[in-house]
Amino acid sequence: MLRGNIVDIQTLETIFSSMVRAMDNSKNDIFIISEQSRQSFVDMKKELATVKSDISQAITEGDYLENMTGHSRKRLADVSKNFMNYSEEQVREAYEVANDLHVRLSINRMEEKQLRARRDDLDRRLVALLDTIERADQLVNQVATVINYLTSDLKNVGEALENARHKQDFSIRIIQAQEEERKRLSRDIHDGPAQMLANVMIRTGLIEKIFVEKGPQPALGELADLKVMVRNALYEVRRIIYDLRPMALDDLGLIPTLRKYLSTIEEYEKNVEIHFQNSGQEQRFQTNFEVSVFRLVQESVSNALKHGKSKDIWVKTEWLRDIMNIIIKDNGQGFNQNEVKDKSFGLIGMRERIDLLKGDMTITSTPGNGTMIHFRIPLRNEIIDG
Repeated sequence: MLRGNIVDIQTLETIFSSMVRAMDNSKNDIFIISEQSRQSFVDMKKELATVKSDISQAITEGDYLENMTGHSRKRLADVSKNFMNYSEEQVREAYEVANDLHVRLSINRMEEKQLRARRDDLDRRLVALLDTIERADQLVNQVATVINYLTSDLKNVGEALENARHKQDFSIRIIQAQEEERKRLSRDIHDGPAQMLANVMIRTGLIEKIFVEKGPQPALGELADLKVMVRNALYEVRRIIYDLRPMALDDLGLIPTLRKYLSTIEEYEKNVEIHFQNSGQEQRFQTNFEVSVFRLVQESVSNALKHGKSKDIWVKTEWLRDIMNIIIKDNGQGFNQNEVKDKSFGLIGMRERIDLLKGDMTITSTPGNGTMIHFRIPLRNEIIDG
């Protein structure tokens, strides 16, 4: 692998490919375990709710039986004391009622005890299962972060080896930022589509029940609500996919993908208006180059929404002969550049990307006056035919 000062890049790439495949398989296995555990957690919570309801009913019934048993014992004591004043049938009836209530109360107490034991067992298992889910999610996030780092930042192994010493500190920061992003994505999926789909399952059961009990017309009304719920879940999934990587980028190119992405963001952020303008003749880049440019715009718009609280965002792309200019401007809160300069992973990531593109980035911002970012990207060596 290392001959004198010559590095066998092909061997390194083979090792990296094997590592990525093994880690990806492990990530999928952990994800399956996580999803199975999450489904078991949901089922167990439903069972726990049923058991608690049964305990409540058992307590109510037990209190009633205990009260009735007390009355029956008094009745039996009175019959025994004044035996001559009651018929044989009345004596036998008093004894049988008292005995029956005693037996029913004993059974009730035994069932209540069993239910309480089952409840305690379910509580313990839920705690353990929740811990398993959290550990599995953490492992998935960590493995996904490493895979992304290997496939993205180390894709060009030769260049990575040459710059390893200079990139070491930055790489650690990027891994930390990516891990936080994976956690955010996991929460988005869990709180969005996963929760919506769980509600869809519950709603379908309700529709079946309404159809059986009340007929097709009320069920159709519920079905219309279910359709809206499914549409919202689909919208959330598409939004998350777009955040990960827009599939249109490879097929349509940078400008149509940017236009669609910004339109999707505008639909999702109801109180935000995004103004997009493109001038000049668009060119196609190498795939990695187009992805990097798209990420620059995506990160800038995301910062304007999340940190700037902007209501209007302007995105302008300009194609010159050898240069592409991109300007992202907003009317948000702005920030103190001296305070944020070395503390924002987003800005650090953009600077790293623009360096890889051999371009320049200029940021103009002051508190209360919005932010403008200008990217100047050379094109001569990156344009492809098409």
